[in-house]
Amino acid sequence: MELNSTIQITRARRLENSILALIVLFLFNIIFPDHDTFILSFMNEILLFLSILFAYYYMHPFLSTKSDSPLSMILNSGILGALIFFIIAVSDSIFGEVNSSTESSNLFNSLITLLVVFVFVATLVYVISVFRELFFLRQKKNPSTYFNTMLIFISLTFFSNLLLKIDANYDYPRDAFFVVSIILICFNSIRVAWIAFLIKRQKVYLLLISVILSILFGFNVGLYGETNIIHQIILSFSPGLDVLFKLIMIYGTIYFAVVFFTTLFHLPTAEAFDRKAEEVTSLMDITKLITQVFDFKELADSITSITTKVCNSNSAWLVTLKENQYELNSVNNIGYVAAEKLSKIILSNEYRENEKVQTIYYDSVSLVIKKEMNNFRSVAIAPLKVHGLINGYLFTARQHDIYFDEDDKKSLQAFADYAAVALENAKLIAESIEKERLEKELDVARDIQRKILPSKLPEFDTIQISALFVPAFEVGGDYYDFFRLENNKLGFVVADVSGKGISASFIMAEVKGIFESLSRIIINPRDLLIKVNDILKESLDKKSFVTIVYGVIDCSNGYFNFARAGHTPLLHVSKGNVSRLQPSGIGVGLDYSQGFANTLKEMQIELKNNDIIAIYSDGIPEAKNSSDEDFGYDRFEKIILKNGEESLNHISNELMKELSLFSKDHSQHDDITLVLLKWNKNN
Repeated sequence: MELNSTIQITRARRLENSILALIVLFLFNIIFPDHDTFILSFMNEILLFLSILFAYYYMHPFLSTKSDSPLSMILNSGILGALIFFIIAVSDSIFGEVNSSTESSNLFNSLITLLVVFVFVATLVYVISVFRELFFLRQKKNPSTYFNTMLIFISLTFFSNLLLKIDANYDYPRDAFFVVSIILICFNSIRVAWIAFLIKRQKVYLLLISVILSILFGFNVGLYGETNIIHQIILSFSPGLDVLFKLIMIYGTIYFAVVFFTTLFHLPTAEAFDRKAEEVTSLMDITKLITQVFDFKELADSITSITTKVCNSNSAWLVTLKENQYELNSVNNIGYVAAEKLSKIILSNEYRENEKVQTIYYDSVSLVIKKEMNNFRSVAIAPLKVHGLINGYLFTARQHDIYFDEDDKKSLQAFADYAAVALENAKLIAESIEKERLEKELDVARDIQRKILPSKLPEFDTIQISALFVPAFEVGGDYYDFFRLENNKLGFVVADVSGKGISASFIMAEVKGIFESLSRIIINPRDLLIKVNDILKESLDKKSFVTIVYGVIDCSNGYFNFARAGHTPLLHVSKGNVSRLQPSGIGVGLDYSQGFANTLKEMQIELKNNDIIAIYSDGIPEAKNSSDEDFGYDRFEKIILKNGEESLNHISNELMKELSLFSKDHSQHDDITLVLLKWNKNN
């Protein structure tokens, strides 16, 4: 959207400049209706020339987007030519009646003159802009020098009339420029390469309208005589506009005559051309099914190299989508940094959503994009689609002013479709190898995780215990365990190792061994966690840490002591209320200095009859639904409160049922661990 807005702003500014110039021209002629002096004539010609120039620059990018429909542009030119023909043909009778029935005033005459002038200016700007687009259409080399030279001589002819204001004998420069302009018009009129790319039906249609337009423009030149009122109005307003009108009408007469004969010569081969074009399209459809290279990097380099040849471009580069990020894979005849910057700017706009080849032009973008385009005048972007999904983009760029036409886009898209299939095959082969390796690793990790969890729960008269573990598809680092301690005490631990896969399962196995050893030596939960943190210093790398809750329950009196190292809060359900127990503490492995011990606090509560303690991993509150919303603590607490009088297994089942319904449209990415303890001793 940002790039599209920039283009619209550029066009709006050009339109504003054109309108402003016309307004100034209008006001100037209202104030100075007669151009008696050289200064006034000179200023009038300058203002008129600027109005035409600004309008031309506004029309240029507008018509560039319609260059794939040359017949519609020609038809529009014919309509405007017919309008001019009508105005010239009826001008004598209409303006004669107006002059005879109305007492003319300077203001009225100025308004009539300006109305006629503006109609002629609009027509001339559109027609010359159409001729420019047709001149460059389908050209594979840059012929801008010839067209620009013609425009220069037409401009010189426009201004040479000012010499007659100085001395009436200075007519030879104007005549010389006029003749050279006619010669250049004849030379440029033969640039009609676009006709060869029309289908037979279009050529027949073009044959007809080119005859009509050639005659129409010729009649405009003939009717625009010395005695014609329109000629007198235009000439008195601006001699430059008068000669410009003649040149453009002559250009149209010659150009459409050339178009007629060229189309006539192309007509016999039209069917053969159509057939060949269809064969090429079919061939490209077949080639996209062929894949020979399976090394991704080698394939990407081949694609960018061939793209420059297929599209007759200067540079090419390939970007693919990986983990929702665009990655530059290969460049050809462009710097890696330059290609990456330009790709990011383009793909940050609407082009990434478009399923067809898109083009951007240097003349129609913001200064920021122009800076990154460097010497490129146009860039084409083709999506790499597989099974209807866009997996990347193929870019190609040209440094000359020959923009990508419809055939270039078709060729690029066909090649991009082929490249997309080839890249996808290479990617699938690499992924299948990687998947096989990961499956073996996950099998080992799952086996480790299954073995370190307790096979059965301890039994006590005063405590009910329930434990639930639901592994994710990927192996995580959740771990829980129970320890029978001296003096009728129960120790338990719930831990969550950061990361996934076999490395997390190995850390989890080491944590299990540490707790089994230390729980029988160190009774105090805080002291035990401090020791665990010290031991794991040699095992955990800088990116790994473990969150742990370790607690000890005195099964004789219900006193519950625990410490929490960065883990989720414990839930304490008592007499219909839920409270979150969250003593301070950071994860094990985050700080091996005295700071870990200083932040770690121990907490003690006395359990009452039917009190419930819930210890869990973050897989429960962070479970997500299709809207990416967390299950959260509130839902969790309400389920425990609602079923507080039921058995612990019933509470666990209800929780899993609600959790499954909540996240049915979202895959489980983390293990779910839940340990419930219920104090059953009567007070």
